[in-house]
Order: sequence, then structure tokens, then C-alpha cells
Amino acid sequence: MTNDVSSTEIATADLSNLSERELKGKVNELRSKIEKSERQLASIFKELKINRTDIDELKEKRDSLNHQVKEKVAKAQELRDKRDEINKEIGEYKGRRSDVNSKTQELFSGIAGLKEQRDEYNKCSHGSVDSLTKAYEAEIDAFINKELPLAVEIKIFQKLNDLNKRLQAAKKANELHAQIQESYKESKGIHKRGDELHEKIQALSDGSQACHLEMLENFKSADEIRKEANTYHAQLTDKITNINSIKEKIDPLKNGIANNRKELSLYLDRLKDLQLTKEETKVNQKHSDAREKLQKNARLSLEDLKLLIEKGDVKFSNE
Repeated sequence: MTNDVSSTEIATADLSNLSERELKGKVNELRSKIEKSERQLASIFKELKINRTDIDELKEKRDSLNHQVKEKVAKAQELRDKRDEINKEIGEYKGRRSDVNSKTQELFSGIAGLKEQRDEYNKCSHGSVDSLTKAYEAEIDAFINKELPLAVEIKIFQKLNDLNKRLQAAKKANELHAQIQESYKESKGIHKRGDELHEKIQALSDGSQACHLEMLENFKSADEIRKEANTYHAQLTDKITNINSIKEKIDPLKNGIANNRKELSLYLDRLKDLQLTKEETKVNQKHSDAREKLQKNARLSLEDLKLLIEKGDVKFSNE
């Protein structure tokens, strides 16, 4: 407040030496400055309005794209969780299949061992159970029911021992063969179970792969959308920086306008005072002329008479 008064006093003192023409020139100059500053200010506010409109549009686009990014990422994470669940299930099925394969391998190893034993017994038997049984019965009948020389009986007895060994070997070979057949039958069931597990694993793997590819597609799409959103964000940042730069011009202009208005007010006040003084001098001169006419009994105009009445030189009596 003190500084304003001091400035006003100084300005008033400076204005006292200016002529009316100089004062009017300064008034016109200050009005031109104010009008120019006001036009600049209006242009700035118009530019701000345009930029703020763009900002709202850029924010809307950026926020919309960021929302899409969140949706894409959420979908991708959901697919990743689903894929991981499927892979966990695949791991469980692979464990079962591994158990089946181990059991199959064990079964076939056992079959191979039984085959070796059966083949060894077949080598010993050199014939089927039926043929060996018939041969054995024929020899035993001859040994029991026929009168044979001792040497022949010894040979038959030896032959019976040999046939008995071969018959037992044939029977053992048949038992082993039956076990082999049973093992093959069991292996078919195990093999079928293994195929079922393999098909299940394959189906789950296809599902896992589909989830994985869709997940990658969503992440890729999210990255592309994010890049576009970042572009709008960069434009938005530039706009805000530009707006802040524009705003910086407002206060100096406002202050300049306010200062110019203050200064204009001083000049107008001084001009008004000067014009009043000038008018007062003019009126006084007219009054002096009118008084002179009155004293000389010269013809007075209505304006002269009015001035004389106002100044008290002419009075009207009610009597």
C-alpha cells in the first residue's frame, strides 16, 4: 500500500509539467497498450481452452487404452494360471503313465524269463504232453503185461524214466506257456490303460498349448495397446507443459494491464483536472466579459445573464 502511494505521488508530480496534448497522447498510448494486452490475454485464454479440450480428449483416449491393457493383462494372467493348472494335471497323468510303463516293462521282463524257461523245458520234452503220455502208457503196458527178456525190460525201464522226465518237462512247459498267455492278457489291459493315459495327456497338452498361445497373444496385444497409450500420455504431458508455459504469460499480462490502468487513471485524473482548470478559466473569462458589458450597459446575451446571475452580480427582488 505504501509503495503504491509513493508511486502515485511521484507520478502526480511528474504529470504536473505535461501539457493537455501530451496527456492525451499518453492516455491514447496507455489505452492502446491495455487493448493490445487484453487482446493477447483473450487469445491466451482461447488457446488455453483449446488445449484443455485436447487434454480431456487425450486423457479419455489414454485412460481407455490403459483400461484395455488391464483387461488384456488380467486375461493373460488368467490363461497363464489355467495353463499352469493343466500342466500340473499333465504331470500327474505322466506320473501314472510312468507307473504303467514300469509295470509293463516289468511284466514283459517276466514274460521273457518265462519264455526262456518254457523253451528250455520244450528242449527237454521233445514232444507234446499228449504224444508223450501215449508213448509212456504204451511202454508201461508192455513193461507190465508182456513177457520180455530182462535186457528188453531194462531198456523199457530206462525208456520209461526218460519219457517220464520228458513228460514232466512238457507239463512244466505247458504251465509256463499258460503263465505267459496270462501275462500277455494282463499286458493288453495295462497297454490299454497306457494308451488312455497318453490320449488324456495329449488332449491336456493341446489345451495347455492353446492357453499358452492365447496368453502370449494377450500379452502382445497389451504391449501394443500400452505403446499407443504411452503415445497419448506423452502428448498429454507435452500439452500440460505447453499449458503451464501459456499460463506463465497470464500474470505478467494481468499485472501489466493493472499497472497500465493505474497509470491511465493518473493521466485521466490529471487531464480531467487540467480540463476543469481550463474550463474554469474560460468561465471566469466569460464572467469577466459579462460584468464588463453590464457595467457599460452593453447588450447581454442569455449566457452572459446566466453567468451574472450564478455569480451573484445580478439579483432579482421579490418586491
